[in-house]
Amino acid sequence: MDRAAFAVAFVARCRRAGLSAGLTETDDLIRGLGVVPAGSRAEIYWVARVTLVRREADLAAFEGVFAAVFDDAVPLPLTRESAPGARREDEVQLPLPGATARGSADGGLPWAMLPTPVAARDEVGGEEPAVPEMRPEALAALAERPFDELDSAQLDALAGALAAELHHWPHRRGRRRAVDARGPRISLRHTVAQSRRTAFEPVTLVRERPVRRPRRAVLLCDVSASMRAQTAAYLHLMRAFTTVTAAEVFAFATTLTRLTPALRRPSAREAIERASSAATDRFGGTRIASNLVALLDSHHGDTVRGALVLIASDGWDSDPPEQMTAAMSRLRRRAHRVVWLNPRAGTHGFAPAVAGMSAALPFCDLMLPAATFGDLTTAVRATLAL
Repeated sequence: MDRAAFAVAFVARCRRAGLSAGLTETDDLIRGLGVVPAGSRAEIYWVARVTLVRREADLAAFEGVFAAVFDDAVPLPLTRESAPGARREDEVQLPLPGATARGSADGGLPWAMLPTPVAARDEVGGEEPAVPEMRPEALAALAERPFDELDSAQLDALAGALAAELHHWPHRRGRRRAVDARGPRISLRHTVAQSRRTAFEPVTLVRERPVRRPRRAVLLCDVSASMRAQTAAYLHLMRAFTTVTAAEVFAFATTLTRLTPALRRPSAREAIERASSAATDRFGGTRIASNLVALLDSHHGDTVRGALVLIASDGWDSDPPEQMTAAMSRLRRRAHRVVWLNPRAGTHGFAPAVAGMSAALPFCDLMLPAATFGDLTTAVRATLAL
């Protein structure tokens, strides 16, 4: 089959149907058809769809044109065994109104072969191939929907897009130093060791620089009854942190539970299930201040030192506000930054009137809304900029 002639004729018909495709898309289609090995209907469908459809609004027009062209001639071989200009007995011309004489004598798509007796391997059962992944426009639309309106598959898809935002994780200066010719200071130990070869005359000055390490992150997720709708999405956020940096994740309601080993599982679905079953006090009461004190007093309290601390909670707390003030004061002195994610902060007319939230707010560097995956993406970007 002449790929160029076919692509030009097919794109012209798509343009008449309202699909916006130009020379770039036509060239992409020609190149894509060149790498299709067998030329089955499904393969040509996906090559044409990926190269020509740029907007979700154009999908209906593309589907109509493709169905009109290929319903009566399924497989289109992409190799010509006959000599140029020769026509085989099974060649037919697909009708294409308005085609130029350059396409074919009958005005159709050129060199369309009749279907073979054996069905293509991608069309067994007559079903269309499944979409390999969600389009970016669909993900963007889902990202603005509340968490309680999303199913598990949609949560997994959005969690993958959220994890991509954490690739550029901030680093901090460590205490160790490494030899570097462009370092800002002289390494006394290495310079003296080098001078042993020159009668202890420091002929060569060895320089060094501080070793930079990824900044540690500590995340605390409220799994009480008031956070039932947000718990699954927040656990996806916590798992994204554990896959990028050395993060410690804790869940709290009435007690504190460490979820780091469960969330580091390679399968996202298995990790969320293990983390959900590990938090035995889910959907109960809330004791934020007591759990913060328990974390700081435990052997995991040193992980907070110099770390980025994220607390995901609505601020409802059964502990006295004075206890929250004391706990947040200790946490703020030990942490590098404290960010509070509140699912109700984005609602119109929100004010931190809850006693626990009011007591914790003066010790937070940021308080950000977190009611949708779009809010979580914005929160991650703001956190990385700290």
